[in-house]
Amino acid sequence: MTAVAGDGSGPMPGGGPIVTRLGSGGPWEARFGYSRVVRVGPLALTAGCTSTVDGRVAHVGDAAAQTAQALRIGLAALAEVGAEPADVIRTRMYVTDRSYADEVGRAHNAVFGAVRPAATMVVVAGLIDPEHLVEVELEAYVGER
Repeated sequence: MTAVAGDGSGPMPGGGPIVTRLGSGGPWEARFGYSRVVRVGPLALTAGCTSTVDGRVAHVGDAAAQTAQALRIGLAALAEVGAEPADVIRTRMYVTDRSYADEVGRAHNAVFGAVRPAATMVVVAGLIDPEHLVEVELEAYVGER
């Protein structure tokens, strides 16, 4: 992860918490103007994570494997700002077909079954690359670490 150039990292106006923004170098971050992960005080949030690895979709046609990969990417981003899997308090899963719900849910459970964050799964018309079957977002509360 790298600091996002011109991100305004530092204390918020009025002396609020420090904001940290990191990018992964993914193909859409600079083009669309977002960070992979942002931490503001005790809260850390990821952008939508897919199974894109080195600019290519991994695990084409396998929603469970895409979910596992996307979760690994999201957790790695959170780790860069001091969050651990047990700190995750909310997840969002976007699937392109409701028939993927069980396998996506099982992949989520394999990672977060003991943590049990609040979770949402939504069926969407499509994702940025037609080979993406699932996209996930993670939110973590890290306290004063």
